[in-house]
Amino acid sequence: VSDLEPRSTPSLMSSLRALLIAAAAATSGARTVVPQPAALTRLQRLRGGNVLATPPDGFDGAVAAGSKKAAMPADKVFRLGVFSGVHIGFGALLMLTVGGACPGLAESNPGLHKLVLGAFGLPFGLMMTLLSGAELFTGNTAMVTTAVAEGKADGGQLAKSWLVSYAGNFLGSVGLAALVAAGGTLAASGAPVATAVAKTSLSFKQAFVRGILCNWLVCMAVYMASMAKDLPGKIVAIWFPISAFIALGLEHSVANMFIVPLGILSGAAVTWKAFLLKNLLPVTLGNIVGGAALVAGAYSFAYGKLGKPVPA
Repeated sequence: VSDLEPRSTPSLMSSLRALLIAAAAATSGARTVVPQPAALTRLQRLRGGNVLATPPDGFDGAVAAGSKKAAMPADKVFRLGVFSGVHIGFGALLMLTVGGACPGLAESNPGLHKLVLGAFGLPFGLMMTLLSGAELFTGNTAMVTTAVAEGKADGGQLAKSWLVSYAGNFLGSVGLAALVAAGGTLAASGAPVATAVAKTSLSFKQAFVRGILCNWLVCMAVYMASMAKDLPGKIVAIWFPISAFIALGLEHSVANMFIVPLGILSGAAVTWKAFLLKNLLPVTLGNIVGGAALVAGAYSFAYGKLGKPVPA
């Protein structure tokens, strides 16, 4: 034990000395150069100064998170998928309730109306999912794919994560839509009907491309939120990309699992077949490309195995 004391005491004393020097400089106004950078770094860590991971460390964290998701039992993925479907549905409900109640604003100032639609709703839905550990299909297209790209998960685990979380998201979203329709909270609003008609009127190509762009932003929100170490940082990382995809008119498969069924249950002239084939299918395929290729693949190329030279 005595052999360890000489090693730990100087480290502790240097850290305390650095803290005292910094405090003295702050109170006296003197410009003091502290010759203890290593000690200051240790103090900063002890005081929680590192609230955001560096990009390489953030990528490693995303790989670890994706590996954990990949190893999760299917029944648990499904249950947490249902929760996430409900979360995203609540976000979409708030969006329709607030943004859908501003027809005058949509006519007089469409840009501001889009900003209102984006700011109120979907960001808080993703916050509930990420902070509670729920399973969102669109986020898993990036996080679990990243783990596969780095050799920390296999194709079977990837398929399980995608398919089971998708099924859970669908059940949670449609179930919430049925509850909202039964409750009549938007009975006097034409927003669910108009939105369902507009979404199923897109061409396959339009829906597919909008799905790519949407999940590029959604997965960046999930990826950056995983790099933040405190709640305010996670909220900021989520808020801007999610509000942006709504304001830009992009397409999110899980949000649409709530929005279009709610429109159908509210009387929209849209069939379930039209919803599944003209909207949900192309949007889902686009979401996969956006998350798996443009986020998981891109950052594995930047910081992981995909960017390393192949041995001769």
